[in-house]
Amino acid sequence: MSEYFGKDTPKLGFGLMRLPRKGARIDQAQVRDMVDLFLEAGFTYFDTAYVYPGSESAAKRALVDRHPRDSYTLATKLNASVAPTVKLAHRQFEQSLERTGAGYFDYYLLHAVMDDNIARYDKLKLWDYVQEQKQKGLIKHTGFSFHGTPALLDRLLTEHPEAEFVQLQLNYADWESPTVQSRACYETARRHGRSIVIMEPVKGGRLADPPAEVKQLFQAHAPQASCPSWAIRFAASLEGVLTVLSGMSSMDQVRDNVSFMRHFRPLDEAERAVIAKAQKLMGSSAAIGCTACRYCVEGCPKQIAIPDIFAAADLQLAHGQMDEARSAYAQAAPEGRRPADCVGCKQCESVCPQHLPVTEQLKKCAELLEK
Repeated sequence: MSEYFGKDTPKLGFGLMRLPRKGARIDQAQVRDMVDLFLEAGFTYFDTAYVYPGSESAAKRALVDRHPRDSYTLATKLNASVAPTVKLAHRQFEQSLERTGAGYFDYYLLHAVMDDNIARYDKLKLWDYVQEQKQKGLIKHTGFSFHGTPALLDRLLTEHPEAEFVQLQLNYADWESPTVQSRACYETARRHGRSIVIMEPVKGGRLADPPAEVKQLFQAHAPQASCPSWAIRFAASLEGVLTVLSGMSSMDQVRDNVSFMRHFRPLDEAERAVIAKAQKLMGSSAAIGCTACRYCVEGCPKQIAIPDIFAAADLQLAHGQMDEARSAYAQAAPEGRRPADCVGCKQCESVCPQHLPVTEQLKKCAELLEK
């Protein structure tokens, strides 16, 4: 294995987790146009997962059925947390092939590996399984997405030299986070010579609309540059990066991203100094660090809309908009699905990639917004 493969891959990837919707359904017509624009701009990397509702099928209709197979690369993932048996875990791979119609996957990942679930991946022997599929020609490159500690990452990269790349949550706000530990995980992966795919560079959209002080800082330095451009370019400027995934939800987001990534220019010294100031400001923000992945909602026995409640609270915590926050909270937390209805099972905390104290935060949101 080379020290760093994929150097020629365009540095912007299309994350297919947050696709636009019309009601409960994915807006397939808009996804088609977004995919076309992304490809026309010279980008090729698409990322989905078995557990992203409707995403793999949407990729088939917008991408696989409409474009030559050698014009793009496709990544998807196997999630052991929703696989009670070996047979069902293997079935995920088979279903992903069926849903996408891709014939093979350019990149295949074990999904959301962390300290709380690594034993399950080992017990089901999924590391061996994906290598078997690679030997059959159904996978080109294998890796894993990771939300655990640097110590676990170091162990996994030592025990699994066959893992060619690792997908890490990395953004300027989480760079020194004591829970996410972006910098420490990045440095661990580089020490092992692995290529890195970056997820959550805009932190679930939060860095597209950062606190007012951060916005003012960016605008003072580069009035025409969008807030997402600062976040994505920060991630793409790091050494050893295969590509940076942006979970795009609209044509406007695709247009903005390709505008500054088509002719990507790494951050210069002055821009890095601006980012350093932004990191200090973000570190003092009272906002909750939720990225709205919604993994917590699926297993909640009360179906509490945790990300929506956190987003409502952040309208006040990050932006000082109390009236808007209370209105959004009322919509997100109807009778029977309020923080007070939480049974304290903490399933949400066991699957949270941000390692948030969810139950404690829910109580604080209620105290803030139910007065």
